[in-house]
Amino acid sequence: MSGAHLLRGHAPITPKGWGEIDDEARARLTTALGARKLVDFAGPLGWDYSATNLGRVEPLAGESVSGVEAARRRVLPLIELRAPFTVSRAELRDLDRGAEDVDFDALDAAAQRLAVAENSAVFHGFESAAIDGIAAVSEHPPIAVGDGDFDRYPTHVATAVEMLLSVGVEGPYGLALSPDAYRGVIETTERGGYPLLDHLRKILGGPLVWTPGVRGAVVVSLRGGDFLFESGEDLAVGYSHHDGENVHLYLEESFSFRVVSPDAGVALEP
Repeated sequence: MSGAHLLRGHAPITPKGWGEIDDEARARLTTALGARKLVDFAGPLGWDYSATNLGRVEPLAGESVSGVEAARRRVLPLIELRAPFTVSRAELRDLDRGAEDVDFDALDAAAQRLAVAENSAVFHGFESAAIDGIAAVSEHPPIAVGDGDFDRYPTHVATAVEMLLSVGVEGPYGLALSPDAYRGVIETTERGGYPLLDHLRKILGGPLVWTPGVRGAVVVSLRGGDFLFESGEDLAVGYSHHDGENVHLYLEESFSFRVVSPDAGVALEP
């Protein structure tokens, strides 16, 4: 998690402190970035990587020279996300003394916010960034699921899988679940004592993923090539400024996301 533009060398933080901060951020983000477990991930391609090539052009009106046609390459610009947080200088000094219970609550909260933003963009879109979410552009009608009615999830998920199969979208399939839905699935046991989680895995042939930022749930094909996430700078911790009490830092990333096959995902709406 380093780069000259992050200005980490200007922070009053020792190498040990940076190591602990990076480890904490990595641990929190690995769990929360559910979308990355279900889409094609490419990168990181670097902080200076600015746009995804769409392989298409659009004609330009007029001619700069008679008899010469002009067209403009189409690209999808990457977006930058940044979540600021602070770390107490007193806590950092205690860390250097050997403390193991350092207060990283603000870092943990920033990691959660950034994960929610990324997951939400992938599944529900980010209109001002020209990102279409999987659920937002799905060619299939959403499946309504009752709040708290987790006993019927096998039926709903099987219906979604049948929708995908009917248009030739092969599996295996994965299921992105909101935290509330994931908790409900984990806690539910079907008649006869069979865990609901195991039943859903057999229907999907793939994972169930805890995905903060998702509304309800989304079934997606894992065959590959349908949902493309392109990372410029992968998640990194940078330095903003400091005062007598706190060091002001931020989590940052850049990425683009595009849906190649709108028929490869089905939303389950609460």
